[in-house]
Amino acid sequence: MLGSVENVSLPRTAAFFDLDKTVIAKSSTLTFGRSFYQGGLINRRAVLRTAYAQFVYLLGGADHDQMERMREYLSALSRGWNIQQVREIVAETLHDLIDPLIYDEAASLIEEHHLAGRDVVIVSSSGSEVVEPIGELLGADRTVATRLVVEEGRYTGEIEYYAYGPTKAEALRELAESEGYDLSRCYAYSDSATDVPMLEAVGHPYAVNPDRALRKEAVVRDWPVLSFSRPVRLKQRIPDFRLPPRSVLTVTAAALGAAATAAGLVWYTSKRRPDLLRALPFPRR
Repeated sequence: MLGSVENVSLPRTAAFFDLDKTVIAKSSTLTFGRSFYQGGLINRRAVLRTAYAQFVYLLGGADHDQMERMREYLSALSRGWNIQQVREIVAETLHDLIDPLIYDEAASLIEEHHLAGRDVVIVSSSGSEVVEPIGELLGADRTVATRLVVEEGRYTGEIEYYAYGPTKAEALRELAESEGYDLSRCYAYSDSATDVPMLEAVGHPYAVNPDRALRKEAVVRDWPVLSFSRPVRLKQRIPDFRLPPRSVLTVTAAALGAAATAAGLVWYTSKRRPDLLRALPFPRR
């Protein structure tokens, strides 16, 4: 187990969690594609592209080049979006879209770390308008996320802060300085080799559902490897859990439709229109 409540005289500690495929079973940003379409932010073609990107991401994760393509694609796609509208869409669909994707194993780990007196910090390359509400849903103490430039209430398409790769490790060190964390006694969890700098920064790194490169790295470094495979709604884990009152859009059927569309798009592009693959944010693997 993770240990008992820590002596208050000792330096503070924290558990740092990557989000996508570590705490939740999909890409947090891409999961909202259908909701953004229903809200009029993107067109049908963009929905297909995000659905396909989600499908490829679930199959094999994303390496550095793929993450760069996704960053460029999503930042350009969001140009001109009203930030308040984005926040409202995320708030309205958060419980229907994200709650069913939370790994039971990750939720248990978060609880254990809190019981041991550690802060829980979500560290994700997804945008803050998505990550912060998810962090609140999970009961995280802090979040570190990508921030987009906003002018007059709208995204410019530029990135102010990109929480990715070495930048995540820098964020951990900055938090350690400001919050008094002893990183040598802290924990970190991730599925991707792009997060090796973050895992290196703590005394207790864990590879969760690791991609091929991170699995090799974990073997070489003797890092523990965890397998999370049981997404479950929080209210199913906690009998007295109650969702806060809010207007919730019914999008479950739409989400299933997006998954079916993604599968169909994979077949169509590979068999009939291979030229379309070049227009998609992730290359075929």
